[in-house]
Amino acid sequence: MTASTTGSAAPSVDLSVVEDRAGSVAEMFLARVRETPDREAYRFPGEGAWVSRTWGQTGQRVTRLAAGLVSLGVGSGERVAIASSTRYEWIVADLAVMCCGAATTTVYPTSIGSDVAFILADSDSQVVFAEDDTQVAKLREQRSEMPGVGAVVVFDGTADEGDDAWVVSLDALEERGATLLAEQPDVVEQRVAAIDPDSLATLIYTSGTTGRPKGVRLRHSGWTYEGAAIAALNILSVDDLQYLWLPMAHSFGKVLLTTQLQIGFATAVDGRVDKIVENLAVVRPTFMGAAPRIFEKAYGRIVTMAAQEGGAKAKIFDWACGVGQEMARTKLAGQSAGRALGLKYGIADRLVFSKVRDRFGGRIRFFISGSAALSRDVAEWFYAADIMILEGYGLTETSAGSAVNHPDRHTFGTVGHPMPGTEFKVAEDGEILIKGPGVMDGYHNLDEETAATLVGDGWLATGDIGEIDAEGFVRITDRKKDLFKTSGGKYVAPSGIEGQFKAICPLASQMVVHGADRTFVTALVTLDPDAVTGWAAHHGMEGASYSDVVRSDAMRETIDGYVQQLNAKLNRWETIKKFVVLEQDLTVESGELTPSLKVKRRVVEANYRDRLDALYG
Repeated sequence: MTASTTGSAAPSVDLSVVEDRAGSVAEMFLARVRETPDREAYRFPGEGAWVSRTWGQTGQRVTRLAAGLVSLGVGSGERVAIASSTRYEWIVADLAVMCCGAATTTVYPTSIGSDVAFILADSDSQVVFAEDDTQVAKLREQRSEMPGVGAVVVFDGTADEGDDAWVVSLDALEERGATLLAEQPDVVEQRVAAIDPDSLATLIYTSGTTGRPKGVRLRHSGWTYEGAAIAALNILSVDDLQYLWLPMAHSFGKVLLTTQLQIGFATAVDGRVDKIVENLAVVRPTFMGAAPRIFEKAYGRIVTMAAQEGGAKAKIFDWACGVGQEMARTKLAGQSAGRALGLKYGIADRLVFSKVRDRFGGRIRFFISGSAALSRDVAEWFYAADIMILEGYGLTETSAGSAVNHPDRHTFGTVGHPMPGTEFKVAEDGEILIKGPGVMDGYHNLDEETAATLVGDGWLATGDIGEIDAEGFVRITDRKKDLFKTSGGKYVAPSGIEGQFKAICPLASQMVVHGADRTFVTALVTLDPDAVTGWAAHHGMEGASYSDVVRSDAMRETIDGYVQQLNAKLNRWETIKKFVVLEQDLTVESGELTPSLKVKRRVVEANYRDRLDALYG
């Protein structure tokens, strides 16, 4: 038996926005430029200050770059790659690709040279936008493996000299475009008019089961649907300000761009993860999308700092958190707070919660969490501080957003209702299936994998296990491939356990639960470097190295206490019997985290196989 739901249950939905949407991303962009040419579109870090660009200014530059691509011989439907971190130039390059009628191939800047060469050859990319000399060096080393690449356009780096240059600057490409436009003023408009809604817009490469990345084929109509569907929820307006740091090679970051084109709000762009908190205080955005790790880290830092203060300050913080939780429960139950609770919450807000909100700029209306499961405890803690985190859900294969909670109707621990126009159902084995305009065409050059994922009448098999409750809220319990069974025959869903631990332990960065075919469950634990530094200063180890602190008996005892708190919440067969605290955190650079900060479970288990085996003696 299957359960199913559509996007009609969420409040304030304007389906006409979805039905009357633009035919292509390029059409969306040019319409936005025409409608609000003088409004701010983007801002980005410059030398000593943030630089702003209007829609009109951005439109002029994009048009010239699009014409520049045409002058390089890029044809309609052909691919142009972008190998860069998140920045304003990434966005204008992507829009230029759209406006010349081509499709964008996304490449993570952290990808190794051989993977870059495979992606560019598999996608048959004709031109590559490269961020800097580091990215250009990878391309030069692999040039013989990607003969189709006719030119490289570098954002910040050294261009080749001469008329037959392989590497050209972004400014040089823009100059070429200006020359072509002087001869053919309507060349870009003609390319945009020729785009079909079902034309390929983006090839996003994601990890494949063979070890090689696989390209997900996403149509223009999928991206325009995403922007229109979010607009239909009426949760954002033209007056909002977005802070965008997410990797643009990831669908979560990409979908926020078409949402911006549909609605017209401004976006502050800076892909440096270590600058997020600092920038939020300066930019003061009204919303931001992020991976759960960002919220977990902020939560851990705030709680740890309060505990380290000790004395009256720590007691006030704990009291305020208790009042906040009482207020949150009252609000969620739809009840009136009453005078006494209202007065207490006012004091708690003034002493504690207002300072928490100030850390994020003081104007946040809500955050959007995606790309991995968000701990319910962490979400509820932020809600108690009057900071809403709307958890959503989607895959690269669904053009990112497929479901999201609504500010006026949300349930913690769920990913909300399906987006307007998208359907969910649960298969016999508990797997979530999705159908809707955002679903991919398939995997590039991989017919068998496409057939295995697109199952029967347009439904996409997500690989996630979940359920749909009586009110239509979707709950994701784990990845199908991550569920494991102990040797005693008991099933364990690791991600839920890991999320609970990170909510309990403010020192934690990651937990990887292990136990497939084992007699009991164990875990690898990593600690947040900033939290470790603060802990060490209050435990007689100030100045000690990170590895010495995490290996200390005192830290082991501290983490063991948190593990026991976790175990008290778990079924007997799920409890963590033994664990290892690793001497280093997991990183993107080590290949143990994705660029969107999700743990690569198989990689981590393989890297620490000896440590895990030793736990079973």
